[in-house]
Amino acid sequence: MSQVVRLPTPPLPAKDASKEDDTRLLRGLREHEPWAAAVIVDRYIDHVRHVLVRVMGVGERELDDLVQEVFTRALAGAHRLSFAGALKWWLTSIAVFTGRETIRRRSRWRWLHFTAEPPEREAPQASPEIREAAHVVYAMLDQLPVNERIVFALHAIDGMAAHEVAAACGVSVPTVRRRLAKAERRFYALAAKHEALSAWVSQQCQS
Repeated sequence: MSQVVRLPTPPLPAKDASKEDDTRLLRGLREHEPWAAAVIVDRYIDHVRHVLVRVMGVGERELDDLVQEVFTRALAGAHRLSFAGALKWWLTSIAVFTGRETIRRRSRWRWLHFTAEPPEREAPQASPEIREAAHVVYAMLDQLPVNERIVFALHAIDGMAAHEVAAACGVSVPTVRRRLAKAERRFYALAAKHEALSAWVSQQCQS
């Protein structure tokens, strides 16, 4: 992962910038206005965190660093965004790219270091059954090709429509559907072997 630059949090200008629309926000980002960095983080940090959790898993140990990485890349690349209305989906695509890059990096690292431990993904406040199911789900997602894993997580777990997943991943809708179909076949085959998910798989097959 590239070095993370801690984001500035200077005082906002006299007018409440948190209420400004994305057009003014994008203009501020392009002009490197200090207030714009603070506003984009405040406005979209929950969304970016949510996307990363879906891609990486609950309890991701590097989540805070990944969030910082997303916004660091966004600040550096704001000049490439031409349409302010796409700001949220642009951040989504950066979050997906950052998560995918991290998964691939870890896969390469584990190939070289056989004793690597997987990150803890259990939600500490959930019931034991839910924690077990979440652990199993993300353990199985680890076995999917990274591109299939991401479209499955965004569509099946987060509920994004195919066109939204396509926008986030920077691919066509048919590509998303092909990857999703492959991911579903792999996932259901793996899930049927686990007691924590076998009943859910049976329901999906009957629906």
